[in-house]
Amino acid sequence: MQVPVEGFMYPNEVELQWSVLIVLYPFLTGLVAGAFILASLERVFQVQAVKPTYRLALLTALAFLLVAPLPLQLHLGHPERSFEMYLTPHGSSAMAMFGFVYLWYLLAVLVLEIWLDYRYDIVVLSQTTTGWRRLLYRILTLGSTNISPRALHIDERAGWLITVIGIPSAFLLHGYVGFIFGSVKANPWWSSPLMPVVFLFSAMVSGIAVVMLLYMLLTTMRREPIDMCCVDTVAKYLFYTFIIDFSLEMLDLIHRIYEADESFRSLDFMVHTKLYFSHIVVQILLGTVTPIILLAITQVAKLNDLVRKRIYAVAGCLTLVGIFAMRWNVVIGGQLFSKSFLGYTTYKMGFVTREGLLMAIMLTILPFIFLWILVKLLPPWPEKTLFAKAASAP
Repeated sequence: MQVPVEGFMYPNEVELQWSVLIVLYPFLTGLVAGAFILASLERVFQVQAVKPTYRLALLTALAFLLVAPLPLQLHLGHPERSFEMYLTPHGSSAMAMFGFVYLWYLLAVLVLEIWLDYRYDIVVLSQTTTGWRRLLYRILTLGSTNISPRALHIDERAGWLITVIGIPSAFLLHGYVGFIFGSVKANPWWSSPLMPVVFLFSAMVSGIAVVMLLYMLLTTMRREPIDMCCVDTVAKYLFYTFIIDFSLEMLDLIHRIYEADESFRSLDFMVHTKLYFSHIVVQILLGTVTPIILLAITQVAKLNDLVRKRIYAVAGCLTLVGIFAMRWNVVIGGQLFSKSFLGYTTYKMGFVTREGLLMAIMLTILPFIFLWILVKLLPPWPEKTLFAKAASAP
């Protein structure tokens, strides 16, 4: 009987090809897709309770979408060559087609929807601000300064249509990431027909959680009262989506256990050893079971506002940790065993390297910097002063 050997891989002992940056990439795109889906609840499905988070969700999706391709760019040996995917499209490559999916979602969906939703505000700000802000807002108007009721109605209908188109586009943006992993037949850790669906629902979970946390944080920083009806509704959708996501992951696990092919023993050994902490402890116990229980308590028990806020904050943070752990276990875990299922290796992450921990931290912080800039230029909450200025504007 052959016994797996740790630290040596048969027959292909090589370093891991995908690092923490490739873990970060699906995590960031998941936040984009999830935030946009939350925004669509108000625009398309008329869930008025989540309206206070609508604009914030759009800006959050844009901020993370601007950073999403950077991990891939840094991973490339020659990132300047990435533009060639547009010049010489390769339709049979799922990786190459990402560029077109990204460009479509960024320009044709997200940016256009934000512009249509903010057009009235941009026009007003172009007339009431001074200096470089006035010039910037005038550029952002794109020459369209008509803010009559009829023009705004057209903007509303066009924005609704773009959101409808954007929902399947958001599914495509992140679902294809799971498709890439799920289509690798040679790797039993990834090869699963449920992989795209699991990635998609986990993206919705993470996006809803980050918008909920940002809304609570920014509202508190502005010293404004938190709309508890809004937060309760967002948490409810987070809870329901989390249940579906967890059920899909358990279904995938049951399928693997029932199938029990030649790779199952090796994968089971790896989960109980090298990935025990990140998979069992962090992803399942801390990042999935705990937030689901916390959110379930808020659904069945009558708690005061302060207690619910604290529970939502803890549950949201644990949710993000769990989703990141899930990405880690998929990307890194799928590279720790050999093709012969006899040997294992260890991922050693550097600190100050091109694909090290420091770069991953910087790329995680960068979207929040972009979001801070976007919030300053395009406030996601109704400003009373803005409408007062609009009334006095010529």
